[in-house]
Amino acid sequence: MKAYIFPGQGSQFSGMGKELYENSSLANGLFSRANELLGFRITDTMFSGTDEELKQTKITQPAIFLHSVILAKTLGESFQPNAVAGHSLGEFSALVSANALTFEDGLSLVYKRAMAMQKACEANPSTMAAILNLDDKIVEDICAEISNSGEVVVAANYNCPGQLVISGSTKGVNIACEKMKAAGAKRALVLPVGGAFHSPLMEPAKKELEAAINATNFSKPICPIYQNVNASPVTNPEEIKNNLIQQLTSPVRWTQTIQRMTADGINSYVEVGPGKVLQGLVKKINKDAQAISA
Repeated sequence: MKAYIFPGQGSQFSGMGKELYENSSLANGLFSRANELLGFRITDTMFSGTDEELKQTKITQPAIFLHSVILAKTLGESFQPNAVAGHSLGEFSALVSANALTFEDGLSLVYKRAMAMQKACEANPSTMAAILNLDDKIVEDICAEISNSGEVVVAANYNCPGQLVISGSTKGVNIACEKMKAAGAKRALVLPVGGAFHSPLMEPAKKELEAAINATNFSKPICPIYQNVNASPVTNPEEIKNNLIQQLTSPVRWTQTIQRMTADGINSYVEVGPGKVLQGLVKKINKDAQAISA
């Protein structure tokens, strides 16, 4: 059985989507439609922008979404997933590709999400850090201990065994990094991100996005989507919406998602979008899985 998986923030690169735009009239039309809907030429930044320009959340998120979704659309009849999943932002790409959301609605939600997250980041000095080679339980316990003392820090991305990203106030994350290293972490690396994604500090953004999600029409997808919040297969549109609303302030359970997919008989993964980050994570979670790019 085959799953199609969609990357999140961090996979962007200058030139992304350009080949699709030049070689497919379908892709060309969708990119042009996106420029129209957004009210600016995001394709200019995607195809020839600097890394710095591409790193802005309001560009990064729609850019990765567009690259992923338009690539999926160009696969045509060969796009036959038994399941889909996306990492954080990638969940929106997965939903559009599985026909639970229209292209236009998906792009609109992603852009609103990016702007709301940007605003929440500016309101609170916050960050994230990757903790390597430390047991998940130890990471969770240290986060809980710091949070109980008044600083916000939580486990945010369960990427693969031995790689857990934490998220919170700048002070909370810095304290956590020292404690993690003292507890035996191989590395505790503060990430170059704009804020504390997938933490309670995203609550203002969640409220904004909730209104937009509730006002959007969701359909039953063509296959189950394994969502970040519960790492379980979902097809009910109302349940999909609720999980999507919770996603911004909840952890991304990628390790648990791939483990559940494996248990459900999925052994082949196709990454749709820029980069190869998810393929690497899949192989670390299940060494027997096949993982390729679309």
